[in-house]
Amino acid sequence: MSDHTSKQYDSELEAVRNKVLQMGGLVEQQISKAVEALDSGDLALVNSVVSGDQQVNRLEIEIDEACTQMIARRQPAAGDLRVIHTIIKMITDLERVGDEAVKISRMAQAITEANRVHLPRVELKHLENTAIGMLRRALDAYARLDVAGATAVVLEDEAVDVEYASIIRQLITHMMEDPRTISRAIELLFIAKALERIGDHSKNMCEYVIYMVKGRDVRHLAIEEFEQSVVRD
Repeated sequence: MSDHTSKQYDSELEAVRNKVLQMGGLVEQQISKAVEALDSGDLALVNSVVSGDQQVNRLEIEIDEACTQMIARRQPAAGDLRVIHTIIKMITDLERVGDEAVKISRMAQAITEANRVHLPRVELKHLENTAIGMLRRALDAYARLDVAGATAVVLEDEAVDVEYASIIRQLITHMMEDPRTISRAIELLFIAKALERIGDHSKNMCEYVIYMVKGRDVRHLAIEEFEQSVVRD
């Protein structure tokens, strides 16, 4: 490519990378609003999350189209192709995180409209904070090309799975002891599952960051293999 064309291409690629961060920031806000709606019962927040999902979807389409155009017109070399491939993968996970935020807000609405009657006492705050923190650090790792930060998020996902399993057991106990809690317990179960999935998507995004920086596909590796491949590298 000529010097002018190369600079134009770099500018296009940087613009797309920044748009991913814009989408990530919006999705992070969506989750925070959904969790706040659950805590406060503010139905205006529920409506805000639902309407905001359209903007998330629109950004996914715009970024996807921009990536397709760059591949078609610029024929990027291996390193840049990994960046574009990572972006396409990441926006898919971000869009799905946005969907999970909508699910949480819908369940928050149902719980609020039922006046929290027969709501089991199950602590979700730690799982909420962990899921939001994982997403925030995944986006930061992407912005900084930080393999160490991405690695830490990948390893944290196992703790999220353990906490999610504990919440399931607590909810089952509540339902067995008091059948009146079943409806609310199921709603809390959907919320916990959505938070667990946000952790999964954050982990996925960090695996893409590692691939983008190192050119190494670490998906589907057992923890021991992952540590040997990345942590001890």
